[in-house]
Amino acid sequence: MSDSGAARRQLYLERMGIDLWLPRHGGASAPAEPVRPATAALAVAQVAPAPQQPQQPQQPQQPQQPQQPQQPQAAVEEVPVPAAGLDWEALRTQVAGCRACDLCETRTQTVFGVGQRRTRLMVIGEAPGADEDLQGEPFVGRAGQLLNGMLFAMGWPRDKVYIANILKCRPPHNRDPQPLEVAACMGYLLRQLELVQPDLILAVGRIAAQNLLQTEAPIGKLRGVVHRFGDRRLPLVVTYHPAYLLRSPREKARAWQDLKLARSVLEASVAVSESASGTIVQS
Repeated sequence: MSDSGAARRQLYLERMGIDLWLPRHGGASAPAEPVRPATAALAVAQVAPAPQQPQQPQQPQQPQQPQQPQQPQAAVEEVPVPAAGLDWEALRTQVAGCRACDLCETRTQTVFGVGQRRTRLMVIGEAPGADEDLQGEPFVGRAGQLLNGMLFAMGWPRDKVYIANILKCRPPHNRDPQPLEVAACMGYLLRQLELVQPDLILAVGRIAAQNLLQTEAPIGKLRGVVHRFGDRRLPLVVTYHPAYLLRSPREKARAWQDLKLARSVLEASVAVSESASGTIVQS
């Protein structure tokens, strides 16, 4: 085989990932060793040298531009929720057909809210559970029954308040809501607050309190004080979720302290309203 043919064969074998074994110089009994890619490339270069390209005139060097820092890209683009200005029926219709996040793929139905549409007290929970997903109403089942008792004890039965959740769809396996899901639903909740015009928000559970107050503080540090929400500086009181109280009945005494705080805020708001309207307030 000619030298050029051997070099070409060696190149083909190299590209296929096959080593070519050749005897060492100096005797047939010498052990063979593989020809490495660098050797093969040199052999091809000796047989068929590449034609020289005409030398291009050198271009004057351009001054280097300072590199601009790359801006981080959001993992998922947030979907705006145009709920501003909608009345109750239009808002309910939009929520029912919402596809702003992936929860629309796993829900049975949306859970809009229930209760008095103009009231002094609005109760906000976390997200629908399995029972709520089936019935389309927030706080049903055992946790709902306990919430009804809590509201009745503070003098505000269920049919006198408005109840809604941070999310309108149930997260799979009742997991915590994700930030993008909360962002997709928050416009609906804010519009509900505008329509209800409450004097107080009762945030039920850690997830509801943390999302409304934009904090990661534990619920133990959020209880016992009156927070302020939104541009209206709306009073907000935090208490435990009824589902947690069912698991930890000893915490019901602390929850009752929260309810008494909420009741005192409502009573103060009534007194202020009556005083402003000129009504005589009896002590």
